[in-house]
Amino acid sequence: MLKVLHFFKTYYPETMGGIEQVIFQLAEGSARQGIHAEVLSLSPRGAARNETVGHHIAHRSKLDLHVASTGFSLSAIKDFVELAKGADIIHFHFPWPYMDLVHFATRLGKPTVVSYHSDIVKQKTLLKLYKPLMYRFLSSVDRIVASSPNYAQSSTVLTDFKDKVSIVPYGLDRETYPEPNAEKLEEWKARVGAKFFLFIGALRYYKGIDFLLDAAQKTRLPVVIVGGGMLEDELKAKAQAARLDNVHFVGKLPDIDKAALLQLCYALVFPSHLRSESFGISLLEGAMYGKPMISCEIGSGTTYINIAGETGLVVPPGDVDALAAAMQLMWDQPEKAAEMGVRAAERYEKVFTADAMAFSYAEIYRDLM
Repeated sequence: MLKVLHFFKTYYPETMGGIEQVIFQLAEGSARQGIHAEVLSLSPRGAARNETVGHHIAHRSKLDLHVASTGFSLSAIKDFVELAKGADIIHFHFPWPYMDLVHFATRLGKPTVVSYHSDIVKQKTLLKLYKPLMYRFLSSVDRIVASSPNYAQSSTVLTDFKDKVSIVPYGLDRETYPEPNAEKLEEWKARVGAKFFLFIGALRYYKGIDFLLDAAQKTRLPVVIVGGGMLEDELKAKAQAARLDNVHFVGKLPDIDKAALLQLCYALVFPSHLRSESFGISLLEGAMYGKPMISCEIGSGTTYINIAGETGLVVPPGDVDALAAAMQLMWDQPEKAAEMGVRAAERYEKVFTADAMAFSYAEIYRDLM
């Protein structure tokens, strides 16, 4: 059986971001391809081996230091070497500069795959310092995988390595999502209403929640915001100051509650306005649940998931008037919105299943072997 070691700075159950979800779905789906996947990540909780996550194994190294979204660990180098010796393929998840250092410090000579999840957008000054190491790292690996042709074509970094870039869209498995009972659904209906726009995601600088709040003020349409993060208090204060009683901040939620809201919502709204949003896993979740979507054109995977005029509406990034108009249009045309939701679900089944993702990666792994 082919053995793959995934290496990333964080993982379940400690953090629940989009990259963690991709690694989880890939590790679970790989088993159906006859591949044994394990995951190594850093944790402030300290080191641990052989923890079960879903149906695969995860390992933790002690996080020693955290600087500019980059975790560092002295013990992780030793842990990585020990675990990598038993693997056939090393699967890195970019960006994470410490990972590059580990790769060069250990020089294991194993076939290497890099999932290129995002350009580095925010840390421009640090990028100038990191760029030589980044280019050396990407030059040294065997295959780089982008999640959409949109992102591969619009990334200046990926165009420099186009000869070794493959495209594998992210995929989700509906069976890994819990099924809420009638009582859970009624509980949420009573709390947020029966018809609402839904946003799911960490409340970060590139998510465009400021613009969503402004659009909600213009339209007075109901919006439910799931997630927490550094901007949570600031955004709540803005909503309170604007008296946005149509906006519900419900915080981080267990999977069962998130599934209930995905099932209940009228449409997904995804206002991310910067290229730090390379794909949009929660947007894909909306498609999986057959919901029409509203997103921004930022040259990334968001408009690979959401096809303008077919599966939803696409607006310019940071354009409050356009976002508000799209929300109002979708709200006022339920039949058209429902048709878009059907096409979104069809596109999910055709392009974005976890099995399709795992199959494509399995082909890459076997080709490298």
